[in-house]
Amino acid sequence: MPGDRSERYRKYEMPQEPKDPNAEVMTVQETAYVLSCSVKTVRRRLESLGLKRKPGRTVVTTKADRQALLDDSLTQPSKGMAPRRGRQGLGRKPLVAPLAA
Repeated sequence: MPGDRSERYRKYEMPQEPKDPNAEVMTVQETAYVLSCSVKTVRRRLESLGLKRKPGRTVVTTKADRQALLDDSLTQPSKGMAPRRGRQGLGRKPLVAPLAA
């Protein structure tokens, strides 16, 4: 039965196309579809903006919340977007072209 539970909860992690993209309130899944990001990103940004909701309730966003999420995403890169450092300390010397004498 563990597979049944994952199937049941999988729908909460997938963005869904809203019936009306300009609706006053939308679910997190519909908001993720409109903003072209993942549901996890929407939830994380809602929390970082202090737009928390009551536990155990369906999380919905208003037009103002969606505008705040959009403004935040345009001004600040997400955590995972930091530039990565290359591999260091491999113990190899760089290749040097031989000097022509």
